[in-house]
Amino acid sequence: MSPDLTAALRALPHGAAFRFIDELTSLLPGHEATGRYLVRGDEAFLAGHFPGNPMMPGVVLIEAIAQLGGVVVQTDPEIAPLSELRLTGVRAAKILGAALPGEHLEIRAKVEGRLGGLVQVEGEVSGPHGVLATAKVTLSGTPHS
Repeated sequence: MSPDLTAALRALPHGAAFRFIDELTSLLPGHEATGRYLVRGDEAFLAGHFPGNPMMPGVVLIEAIAQLGGVVVQTDPEIAPLSELRLTGVRAAKILGAALPGEHLEIRAKVEGRLGGLVQVEGEVSGPHGVLATAKVTLSGTPHS
């Protein structure tokens, strides 16, 4: 992974235990990105979702879209990064499949619009058998003055 992509991943406020982007595969700063995540099988949430049949929760798939969207937003070369960037809304979310341990997920996020500290992002998560989740998420943060 190039230094620019590594720096973009560090723009996320999440700790490693709650980061669902392992690597960026493309980044058009401020516009769109693609990334990958390996469902390792040792994630804490898999122990209870579901015992004997672990699968990544759909809300975590949506979180992956939001995290990648955050990378896109925070790397815009024309707009300063937002302070306290957070996921504040989810619309049009669809969970279409399950992500299982050992599977590589492809995440895509694209900024649809910005208004001050609000950013609309649309994205999807795909696995080896097709699209698993789609959503439009709203991220919000405090613009620097």
